[in-house]
Amino acid sequence: MAKLLIIDDERAIRSTLREILEYENYEVEDIDNGVDGLDLIKKKKFDLVLCDIKMNKMDGMEVLEQALAHSPDLPFIMISGHGTVETAIEASKKGAFDFISKPPDLNRLLITVRNALDRGNLVTETKVLKRKASKTRHILGSSENINKIKETIERVAPTEARVLITGANGSGKELVARWLHEKSQRSESPLIEVNCAAIPSELIESELFSHEKGSFTSAVKQRIGKFELANGGTLFLDEIGDMSLSAQAKVLRALQEHKITRVGGEKELEVNVRVLAATNKDLMKEIEDGNFRMDLYHRLNVINIHVPHLTERREDIPEIALSFLEDICKDYGMPVKKISDAGMVALQNLPWTGNVRELHNMIERLIILSDKIITEYEVTAFANPGGGTNIGAAGSQSNNIQITAATPDYDSFNNFQDYKDHAEREYIKFKLEKNNWNVSKTADDIDIQRSHLYSKIEKFGLKRVTE
Repeated sequence: MAKLLIIDDERAIRSTLREILEYENYEVEDIDNGVDGLDLIKKKKFDLVLCDIKMNKMDGMEVLEQALAHSPDLPFIMISGHGTVETAIEASKKGAFDFISKPPDLNRLLITVRNALDRGNLVTETKVLKRKASKTRHILGSSENINKIKETIERVAPTEARVLITGANGSGKELVARWLHEKSQRSESPLIEVNCAAIPSELIESELFSHEKGSFTSAVKQRIGKFELANGGTLFLDEIGDMSLSAQAKVLRALQEHKITRVGGEKELEVNVRVLAATNKDLMKEIEDGNFRMDLYHRLNVINIHVPHLTERREDIPEIALSFLEDICKDYGMPVKKISDAGMVALQNLPWTGNVRELHNMIERLIILSDKIITEYEVTAFANPGGGTNIGAAGSQSNNIQITAATPDYDSFNNFQDYKDHAEREYIKFKLEKNNWNVSKTADDIDIQRSHLYSKIEKFGLKRVTE
């Protein structure tokens, strides 16, 4: 539900606009002056503002300028009983979406509101997509291990040397491979990624080396494989330790001779490909067990880069967490939240069995379920959904905090809205219990009106449990 703010010093106008917009299922707040309106904009997230121009305390144009300086993408519709073409042009130049004269025409008002909201959504979505499509994310951290990796990338990337990247799942091996490509002489050519563990062994050769039409039962047309697609660029073989022995033999030949032969074909094709590989397995053990070729290992392991587990570089967690916090809040189109000092210490002392990928997921969970400031209490409650955790200020056990959070069954949600309702219910329940079911304090805590909170309590069927 879109959240709208009306700023106007005429009670009749505010009441009329509010009644019309609430009837159209918008959530509406109103205020009678620009100073308090600007304060609300800085404290809360609104999807649209309707603002009068001539007001006491602060002129509407000034509200517009200061609000857009704080929230550049917030759509503004200016309204005035003394409207002129010059006023409308000035409002547009200052960043207003549109200008409406008083008394507003109902149909025009609703169309303008809808168009402004649509534009706001498009701006947010475009920014998210541009950021996701932009250059590779930076390798975050300044620990000794990470600095060594960055130095190695700077030295190795401009060369044609093959690189074997090792490390646990979720540690960032793919990111290292992307930076090796970005800083190489091949950066303008494609980086083609292959997850060897995700492709069935009987299809891996076709996936890598192409196949001719009719070469096997389901080969209804010619397929271009990853080696050909990466020609002139970089081929990243992720989870190389899961590749079948027959495919390993063909990869070895391609690395030795720079030639491939399509499955079902006879003609040799020259390929100019730099190969990067990654694995979470101990390849020396795989060689001993007969699952990996020694000669291929030596071909791939010209340069070895080992990515440390997150628990081996806990000093990097604050920098990584704050970066994730900013990115995810931008994706959700919300003001960037903060983590308290004690909350950050609590994050650093978690076990992190899932590595950096787990940290990203936990930050996203905390953003959804926490207030503007993520505290130690909330980290303990939400960041370890596998069971109870006791965390003190320095990572030791604490007698005051012990909360068990259950991992939701994601398959039980039919759509994203169902999951959001579930998350909202759990968040409100948590806050109510934290405040001993003081509705007024909880409403202030989560920054909504008491009447709205009562509606949520009724909607989700929340009840106080007494012993």
